[in-house]
Amino acid sequence: MRLCTFLHPDDNTERPGALVSNHIIDLQAAHANSHAATGFPSNLLDLLNAGDEGLTHARRIVEQATDAATLRSLVEANIAHPFDAVRFRPPITRPNKIICIGQNYRAHVHEMKRELPKYPMFFAKFANTLIGHKEAIRLPRVSTQVDYEAELMIVIGRTGKDISRERAFDYIAGYTIFNDVSVRDYQRRTSQFLQGKTFDTTGPTGPCIVTADEVPDPETLRVQLRLNGETMQDSTTADFIFDIRTIINYLSEIMTLDPGDLIATGTPGGVGFARDPQVFLKAGDAVEVEIDGLGVLQNTVVAAEGSRYAE
Repeated sequence: MRLCTFLHPDDNTERPGALVSNHIIDLQAAHANSHAATGFPSNLLDLLNAGDEGLTHARRIVEQATDAATLRSLVEANIAHPFDAVRFRPPITRPNKIICIGQNYRAHVHEMKRELPKYPMFFAKFANTLIGHKEAIRLPRVSTQVDYEAELMIVIGRTGKDISRERAFDYIAGYTIFNDVSVRDYQRRTSQFLQGKTFDTTGPTGPCIVTADEVPDPETLRVQLRLNGETMQDSTTADFIFDIRTIINYLSEIMTLDPGDLIATGTPGGVGFARDPQVFLKAGDAVEVEIDGLGVLQNTVVAAEGSRYAE
C-alpha cells in the first residue's frame, strides 16, 4: 500500500489517504461509505498505533478500489481525488521521534573529507521541520548556505526495545522519501548538528509511505536528487556504511521505538556544500528526490518574507 496524508479539497482538513490508480482514496470516508460499524483512524499515526487491524482495514479499502467500477463510484462520491489535484501534508505530521543518521554513505563521508565512522552518528529533527509533497521549503532569513540531502526514511510500525538484528525488519511499517534540508553555516558553528537541521520547513517528506511488503530489498534502492532538472545526487542504498538492521538494533539499545517514529538513513554523495563551486538552494529552485519504488518527492524553494536573501 501507499499511504499518505492530504488536505480534503472541501474543508482543508487533514485526512489519511491511500494511492490507487493515480487517485488518492479518503480512507475515513471510504470506510464510512462501506457502512462499517466502527470508525477509522483520523491520521496515519493512529492507524499505525492500531497495529495489524488498522492496516488490514486500510488494505481492504485499497483492494476494493483497484476495481475500476469501484474507483469510479468513489470519485463520483467525492471519496477519491486525482493525485495531481490533492494538496499533500507529510505522511506522519506529528511523529513522536524524527531520528537522522549522519555520514552513512561511503561516498558522502569521502566528499566531506572525514574518516569512516565506527558507530552510527545520530541527530534529531522535530515536527516543525516537516512539510509534504509540493509544499514550499522556506529559506531562513539568516543563511545563504541551505543545502539538500536526499534520503530513504524508515517508518516504524511496532513498539520495540533492544530489537535484535534478526528481527529488525519486523518492526518496519514502511518507507518514504525524505530531504534533510540543512542550513550548513549554522550546522558548522558547533560540533553538534542540531541547530543546522531544525529550521522550519527543512524536512520535506512523502508523498506516501510505501508499506514494507512492497519494498523487498530496501538496501539496493537507487536514490536521486535533481535540482532544477539537473541530477546532483545519484547513488544506491548499497553504499550504506550501517545497514538497516544495524540502525534499528543500535537505536533500540538506546531508546524505545514507537509506531510512527521516522528514521532517516543518511544521504549519498553530491551535496551542494562539498561541490566546487558550492551549490546552495535559492528562491525559485525546484527540488526532486526520487527513490526506486517509492515515487518522487517534489518541493519548490521560496524566500522568507522580507529576507535579504530572496535572490
